[in-house]
Amino acid sequence: MLPLPFDLLQKATDFLQVFYEENDLQDLSQRVGQVQDEISATGSYTLTEEELIYGAKIAWRNSNRCIGRLFWKSLKVRDRRAISRAEDIFSDLMEHLDFATNGGKIRSTVSIYPAANSESGEIRILNKQLIRYAGYCLPNGNVVGDPDSVDFTRLCQDLGWESEGTAFDILPVVIQVSDEDPKWFSIPEEKVLRVPISHPEYAWLESMQIQWYAIPVISDMRLEIGGLSFTCAPFNGWYMLTEIAVRNLADAQRYNLLPQLAEKMGLDTKHPRTLWKDKALVVLQEAVLYSFQEKGVAIVDHHSASEQFLEFCNIEQSKGRTVQAEWSWIVPPTAGSTMGVFHRDWGNEILSPNFFYQEHHWQIQPRKEVETKSCPFHHG
Repeated sequence: MLPLPFDLLQKATDFLQVFYEENDLQDLSQRVGQVQDEISATGSYTLTEEELIYGAKIAWRNSNRCIGRLFWKSLKVRDRRAISRAEDIFSDLMEHLDFATNGGKIRSTVSIYPAANSESGEIRILNKQLIRYAGYCLPNGNVVGDPDSVDFTRLCQDLGWESEGTAFDILPVVIQVSDEDPKWFSIPEEKVLRVPISHPEYAWLESMQIQWYAIPVISDMRLEIGGLSFTCAPFNGWYMLTEIAVRNLADAQRYNLLPQLAEKMGLDTKHPRTLWKDKALVVLQEAVLYSFQEKGVAIVDHHSASEQFLEFCNIEQSKGRTVQAEWSWIVPPTAGSTMGVFHRDWGNEILSPNFFYQEHHWQIQPRKEVETKSCPFHHG
């Protein structure tokens, strides 16, 4: 019999108490006894499928940085704890993409693979998102594609991946199982729903050949439920407009499109007081929103998202739960004071279950055959 990890038992007990209370279940003490026996015998324990599903939903409910938590109960949870080979995981991830994309009617989904320290070891997806555009640092310091992906793109190339070198190349998925070397897999084009960006009034915008992908699948975070760590648990919701238009496409350290738009709009960019960035940003937001709607792809504008989050807060209060939120993430990055969330404050305690950031193995301990040098002008 192994020494009893009381910290794990306490976390398991805390979660099971919430699970049983919120679902009006009986025999909590019996279930806690089973878990205690399992931990004593093996050093760990296994969640039932029902516990896993509800735990993942609570993790979304507890996510301090997410404005879209109103819909936490609708999360589709795929229990994939029986899959542990990199090849099988990739194949299943493609099923996740098909299911979650749903022809543009995005379904919030999480796929959960074996917990760390189980027989399969620790499983990691090294990508920030399953779908992400590559970034290439040129000799002159300029970047083609997404500057945030430069280092990871180089890692993929060093692993053997080859690409066309365009501004919108889809990166491969890189999976590492335990101490095995990471393996990369190309995403078939038919699995990626792309949205070309155009504008109903500015026809020239279409000629810029801007695009974005329909679904954000976060793939490098750790899901913690009852003291168990699921290091491979990719999840998605649908996009909020500002994530694409204001951050991904407009940020100076990302695609930095505002100067190009301002030039085509004939704006005076010599001084910030002309508000050229504001004017160009509005047009870019209009374009992204219009394009997603024309393509039939789900997206929420930041004003609607603010209202939805405040509704979530009211519901949680009625249930006797206190919402925890990180203000700087909840308030969208544009038009802040026009939204209700700007004028609210929340505590920022980290609750469990939850999703947590993980350090990137490839940045900390690059394998001897892989170099991950930073571009001197862009640091991802």
